[in-house]
Amino acid sequence: MDTIVVIHARFANTVWLYLLILGIWSLWRAIRGQGISGNFLGALVIGQIMIFIQAGLGALLYLNGYGEFLTEPAIHILYAAFSLVFLPFVFLYWLRGDDSNRAQWVLTFAVLFQFGTIFYRFGPYAPI
Repeated sequence: MDTIVVIHARFANTVWLYLLILGIWSLWRAIRGQGISGNFLGALVIGQIMIFIQAGLGALLYLNGYGEFLTEPAIHILYAAFSLVFLPFVFLYWLRGDDSNRAQWVLTFAVLFQFGTIFYRFGPYAPI
């Protein structure tokens, strides 16, 4: 289990770095007036899969008793649950398949917001 703890911690860094890069790419596309492309959506899906893997590792650790090492386990779980549903909610409910430049701006802010929440809670200086 100690190996999974290390993988979970390091993978958290991978997730927020990936979202930062995705947010910068999204901002670049939005500034240039481009809409959402298949390449960008594929990268967004990869990011969401990474978040699901991270949550799965966290759930595995929590169910095996490692939740007692967290200072605020309820907040940790709340941030993880939010991360799982936020980007799919924005794309499926708010944008509803829109691929215009406006939708690219919305996803830019959504991805950067998602990065900010993950970085704040799970980044290298997180209050965990």
